[in-house]
Amino acid sequence: MKDYLTAVGIVTGILIIFITSIQFNLSMFLIWILFLSSPILIFWMVLSVLTADVVVKETFEERWYQDTPELNQIN
Repeated sequence: MKDYLTAVGIVTGILIIFITSIQFNLSMFLIWILFLSSPILIFWMVLSVLTADVVVKETFEERWYQDTPELNQIN
């Protein structure tokens, strides 16, 4: 697994735990720890995604809409 995918998965999992702990009114200590650590986690995730060694082979003009093949080309 690539490094940026791990960061996105961990931060998403912590977000789900944070929202679930608020919904079920769990420990306020846990809620505050997750809330206070969230800026650091978001910064780590953004930094790992932006510095990922991924090469994009298509430009926006070539593949502007990827859901349906007939809309891939801008006319």
